[in-house]
Order: sequence, then structure tokens, then C-alpha cells
Amino acid sequence: MSGSVAKILIIDDDPMVRSVLSDILLTEGLEADVTADGKTGIERVRESRPEVVLLDLTMPGMAGLDVLPELKRIDPQIAVIILTASHDVSTAVKAIRLGAYDYLTKPCGSAELLVVIRRAVERQELLARVDDLASRVGHAGLADQMGRSAQISDVIRQVNQVAESTITVLIQGETGSGKELIARAIHQTSPRRAGPFIALDCGAIPDTLIESELFGYERGAFSGADRHKDGHFQLAAGGTLFLDEIVNLPPATQSKLLRVLQERQVQPLGARGPVPVDVRIVAASNTLLDVEMRAGRFRQDLYYRLAEYTIALPPLRERRDDILPLARRFLAEAAMELRRPVRAISPPAADVLLAHTWPGNVRELRNVIRQAALRSRDVLEVEDLTLGRAIARSPRAESPTEALSLREAAQLAAAEAEQRAIRHALEVSEGNKAEAARLLRTDYKTLHLKMKQYGISSRQFLAP
Repeated sequence: MSGSVAKILIIDDDPMVRSVLSDILLTEGLEADVTADGKTGIERVRESRPEVVLLDLTMPGMAGLDVLPELKRIDPQIAVIILTASHDVSTAVKAIRLGAYDYLTKPCGSAELLVVIRRAVERQELLARVDDLASRVGHAGLADQMGRSAQISDVIRQVNQVAESTITVLIQGETGSGKELIARAIHQTSPRRAGPFIALDCGAIPDTLIESELFGYERGAFSGADRHKDGHFQLAAGGTLFLDEIVNLPPATQSKLLRVLQERQVQPLGARGPVPVDVRIVAASNTLLDVEMRAGRFRQDLYYRLAEYTIALPPLRERRDDILPLARRFLAEAAMELRRPVRAISPPAADVLLAHTWPGNVRELRNVIRQAALRSRDVLEVEDLTLGRAIARSPRAESPTEALSLREAAQLAAAEAEQRAIRHALEVSEGNKAEAARLLRTDYKTLHLKMKQYGISSRQFLAP
């Protein structure tokens, strides 16, 4: 074994067993820690993070099979070796399914025990090296996707700080600023990266369906429920659940989500009892959640449960050092995907990009560059850019009042008409998106995407 001395925690209620095991480990140059019960052992793992745990299966108070899931929740990669006098094969299988690294029956010889421990420690060292490599690669990829400004470097530092923990993270930032990229980076550099990353846009689902999407349902739970369906909590088991636009959750669902976060179990619709879940929560909001909380639109207790760690993602207009590097990256991607021979951005076009306020942030920049790549033949010029309400004009252009083309004017008029119609429908429905979609004779998801595109929030239309 290389590097620092491996820490081994022994959890066993028999003082003789603890003494014998400690002597064996110390003789081999390993660091041994002991505790007599499962509850204390859980706290010891949380505090000292040992590489390997020797866990007795039968103990007063909290049994080994109850302790094991708690240890894996604290550190999904920890190596837990079960020690028991029982020869029950079904118990061994259950322990392995719960995440045990190995299973030994007492009394076991010191040679056999040390072979298993050495393998477990070597596995932990290998996982640590993989973790380090994945973290460095993941953070480099995040910088390529979001930029290398001082502000983004600080965000990446925060990702690095929080990823290894199990606490809930709240990401706050404007629409299109990259909140899901940050959530994925947290997942990919965490011990849960081998598990699934499941994303749910809470604003894209009608209030009547949000609970079944979150918690799932059983067959016959309601009219049309002809089969069992796992909710997003069950789908994300062992991984990360990303709740985007969480500010849109209705009050009743906020209350149920709080209970899930506190009790770590969900109640599927129509189920006879709760189902345990092992999920790390990352939430995101495009409005300041503490402001919504003080206004009485978001539960205070849920806010504090979600905001155990908060990452504020700055808008693109506040990190202008990222604009041109991202634009060039998006141009290279578009040129390859769209098979366009566009190789560079002209200085006047670069001036326009830098002068724009980017209300849609990185998502808007990407869309603008992709559209410009379709228009451009070689070098991307000012006239290729469509920004906001009209084709962009360079600050240095000689004829800034040049007329729009017929096609451009039609596109602009259509966009303005769409925005007016959406705002009117939301005003009539007092912010109810499902009702607004019915009035506009469109589906809920299309309305939600259009609102995102135009930066329209339903909250400004809510009745007092």
C-alpha cells in the first residue's frame, strides 16, 4: 500500500473482538479506530472518513444491515466489510446488495482478513486517483463550456468545494446562464458520478402532474394510471436529482418535497407505504429564492433546506471576458455541424458582441452565433448577427439606420406579436400557465419554452 496510512474503523459490540482486530491491524501498520455501536460508528465515519469499515452484523440498538445504508449515504464509495457469526447466505446477499464490499464469517483467520482489507484499501486508492483525474478533467471541461473569466473560475472553485459533500446545493442565475452545466459538474465530480443524473424542469410540468413526476405512482392510483411508474426521485437513486426552476413548485408540492428531504423517503401516489430514496438534490432558480420566500411565495423552511450551499452564477454581461472565447467556440461547433466554411469573427462583429447586454446569456450567444454561421460565407460580419429586436449594427458602422430586409422585418413582427399574445394570456389567467396555454391554443411545454425564449415570468402576472 502506498501513500498515507489507511484508516480502518471497527464497529463491533464485543470488546474482545475489537481488541483482537485492532492488534492485527496495528501490527500491519494500519491505523485502527474502534466503536461499540452503529450510531456512534456512523458519526465516526462522518467525522474521520476512514477508507475501510469492519462492521459487525448483530449489535444491540442498530443492526449492521441498518448501519450499512447510512454509511453508504455518507460516502457511497466507502469499503464496508461485514463480520458476522452467521452463515446465512441470504443475509450475505442482502449485505452485498446494500453495498458491502465483502462478507466474512467469524472466526476468520488474520491472514484471510488482511487479504480482504488490503484489496479494499488498494481499491480505495485507485478510486481516489480516478476521482482526482475526473475532477481535473471535469473542471477543465466546465471552463471550456462556460469561460475562463475570474467569475467562472470562482464558480468552479465552489463546485470543487461542494461536490465531495452530501449537502443540498441551490444554484441561482438568470435564464440561459448555465445552471444545469454547474449541476452536472457537481454530479460528475462527486462520489455519486457513477449513478444517474436526472433533471426535472419544474416550470415545464402542469401543477396537476408535478407530484406524479416527482414521486411516481402505482397502477390504479388515478384514472389513466394503467401501470406502475417510478418518479424522478426513484429514477435518480444513487445519483443526483436536479430540480430546475424550483420556484415554480406549487405550495402543496413544496410541503411534500420538504418532507421527502427530511425523511429521505417518498410516498408514490396509490402506494401502501413510503419508499426509501438515496438521492443528492441540486436545485436551481432563475429568480432570487430568498426574495420569493420573503414575499410569501416560497416556503421558508424549504428554502433553508435547499440553500445549504448556494452558488450564484453571474450573467454573461458581467463577465465580458468570456463573450468572445465562447463565441469562437460556438462558431467552430456550428461550422462543423452545419457544414459552413466560417472561420473567424470580424473585429466590427466582435465589437457588437461585446456591446450587447445578452439578456438570454450564454444560450442567447450560442443561438446568435449558430444563426450567423448560416448567413456567413467566410468571416462572420456584423450584418450576419441578429441580436434582440433587429439585425445588429456595429458601433463603428457608417449607416446604422440601414433598413431591415423583408424577411428580417417579418421575423421581428412575428416575435413581437407572440410576446404580446403570451403576456395578454398570462394577464387574463392571472399567471396560470396551463390556462394561458389553453387560451393560446397551444400545449403547455411550447408556452413554457416561448416564455423562456422571451424572458417572460408568470410570477409578474399572479393575482395579489
